[in-house]
Amino acid sequence: MKLGRTLADASVAVVILIILLGFIFPFVWVVLTSIRPDADLFTDTLRIIPQHVTFAKYQSLFGSEFLTYILNSILVATTSTIVTVVVAIFAAYSFSRFRFRGKGPLLGLFAFSQLFPFVVLLTPLFIFFFKLHLVNTYLGLIIAYTAISLPFCVYMLLGYFQSVPVSLDEAAVIDGCSTWRVVLRVVLPVAWPGIVATAVYVFIQSWNEYLFALTLMTDDSKKTVPVGLANFFGQYTTDWGSVMSASVIATVPTLIFFLFMQRQLVAGLAAGAVKQ
Repeated sequence: MKLGRTLADASVAVVILIILLGFIFPFVWVVLTSIRPDADLFTDTLRIIPQHVTFAKYQSLFGSEFLTYILNSILVATTSTIVTVVVAIFAAYSFSRFRFRGKGPLLGLFAFSQLFPFVVLLTPLFIFFFKLHLVNTYLGLIIAYTAISLPFCVYMLLGYFQSVPVSLDEAAVIDGCSTWRVVLRVVLPVAWPGIVATAVYVFIQSWNEYLFALTLMTDDSKKTVPVGLANFFGQYTTDWGSVMSASVIATVPTLIFFLFMQRQLVAGLAAGAVKQ
């Protein structure tokens, strides 16, 4: 009996390991390709581990404008995340706690806005922002990212806020708390896992977005990482070493953000379980 259970556990562990290797291998291959010399990129034999290691591509990237693209993406993605999450918190709380005229149709409008591709908004949005002098500005790109992320974020947080008992709000009001203090001190700590998940979603979407950044940012000094990566692909040739090196550098900020928020997410889950 023990032998059969041990074999079953071992089989499950092997399957999980194979799946993890399948997810990790592409990133490992990108890292290994980024440190290969150009002469070793295209060979007759497949070598996973490079025979020669060079960091020349990384050195050339650190001396180029690609770091400016990284800083631009950090600024736009971080600001978009903060603005979107703050607005979504108060919007979702209002939908979950208050009754007002047009509540149902407004929620339906939020859902309807997610049914069509955002590429159809590029031309009218560019014309609108051009008249407002928001083209080639960080503010314009932040407004665009907030607008396309906000409806889905409201729905994400609405589910979390509806799971918070209204009795907690009522008890806080009896103790003398205002609506702002109820949201900040009662509801947000309980719904913290949902807020963290929403922030991760907005940041990753803003970091990886390409079409709006390409359309609204025509100045090279204000381009973001996806647009900067696309510039490495030439019409007749592609510097794959630089592409892989730039991909590794572009992944680092998102990994750091996700690892930091993952700790907060686990802490929020534990705190929410204790409070309930």
